[in-house]
Amino acid sequence: MTKRTKTIYRIFFATRDKAYEIYARKVTQSDLYGFIEIEEIVFGEKSAIVVDPSEESLKNEFGNVQRMLVPFHAITRIDTVEKEGSGKVFSISAHSGSSQAQEPLMPPQGPKKT
Repeated sequence: MTKRTKTIYRIFFATRDKAYEIYARKVTQSDLYGFIEIEEIVFGEKSAIVVDPSEESLKNEFGNVQRMLVPFHAITRIDTVEKEGSGKVFSISAHSGSSQAQEPLMPPQGPKKT
């Protein structure tokens, strides 16, 4: 028998002031309309001697999170990968060269009925 490996996803998403690259074992469409559900967040295995500040920042922010719901429009990309890597956090202003945060997109509203 071959050892069955779990699928690992690399997810890129952004909030108002940060862009994230995280790894997770479960990514599904949420029952809550317009959201992607991310569970079982995986952090890269590092030596206790070498500390990656970006990875530590992710652990501090998401270490105790069991399930997170991310608006679908905030997700840039989802990849299936063979093994987890080191997650990263970027400042959007530093990453994109823009100091203005992007406003969330809202679905268009239909005409109001009177």
